[in-house]
Amino acid sequence: MRQIKIIVGMILLLALIATSSNAQEMKKIGQAGIQFLKIDPTARSAAMAGAMTLASSDASSVFYNPAGIGRMSPKFDLVAGNTRWIADIAYNSISVAYSFGSLGTFALHGTFADYGDIQGAVRAPQLEQGFELTGNVDVSAYYAGLTYSRNLMHNFAVGGTVKYVSQHLGTSVLNDNSSKKNEVSGFGFDFGTIFYPGWNSFGFGISIRNFGPELEYEQESFEMPLTFSIGVSMNLLDVTSLENQKLLVSVDAEHPRDYTERLKFGAEYIFMDVLALRAGYKTNHDIEGFFGGFGLDAKLSGVGARIDYAYSDIQFFDAVHRFTIGLSY
Repeated sequence: MRQIKIIVGMILLLALIATSSNAQEMKKIGQAGIQFLKIDPTARSAAMAGAMTLASSDASSVFYNPAGIGRMSPKFDLVAGNTRWIADIAYNSISVAYSFGSLGTFALHGTFADYGDIQGAVRAPQLEQGFELTGNVDVSAYYAGLTYSRNLMHNFAVGGTVKYVSQHLGTSVLNDNSSKKNEVSGFGFDFGTIFYPGWNSFGFGISIRNFGPELEYEQESFEMPLTFSIGVSMNLLDVTSLENQKLLVSVDAEHPRDYTERLKFGAEYIFMDVLALRAGYKTNHDIEGFFGGFGLDAKLSGVGARIDYAYSDIQFFDAVHRFTIGLSY
């Protein structure tokens, strides 16, 4: 009876957040920088619209809920992904996790941005065009993090992440012909929990991501994109007699620092632990909506390999494609 009350309570809470989210117009309500931290870094997560507070228990879970690696089945897991973002921007992400059994699980991970070639210029009133080209602007961004997670009980896990974040937006030429680098850096923190009340595979989790100090470019200060998420997930086929198939459904309610609340819905159908078909949708978002993708898994002599692809429909821009490879043993 207590488990049923917990499940009903979580569903009612998500319904309340959904009602609130749908009742509000999507609008900007705060200031946040280092926006690349909000990009879905792996194909599986993106195909499920980022509804991953509870849906992942491999090395990729560190990007959404650090408690996830505490429930990792293999001893070692590696995930590497490439995101072909808008405007010829690319993001490369990697996460490596290793389980030390009852001592817990550690993971090293990071994301590195490639902004491509950006042509720089300075004012030159003496020239006919009014400016002078200065070559490519040196811009970069990355983060590197360390995560630790442990199962405190067989159905309850906690985890935390510390990460170093850096962003460099080129060098400015001042009026006295001196130059100044436009860069910020600092430490950010993630926290998360996962709990399974014991009713089949139903569970819920909570995560807080990108908690950190204020950063500043010149005289304008801003904070990292702090995000609070609460999510539920379950394999719906648990209540059927179907074998060798799974239908994972995941729902996240998300409260970001800089926008109004939104819901993320993700679904993953798995056949024979080999083929996965995925789809997702975000509510109350300005340019993102539908997501889809697939994955293939293979195991040989105790070593698992996987490849995933995701398609994202982005308004006003070309579609975004993501590719991820994974290895575990």
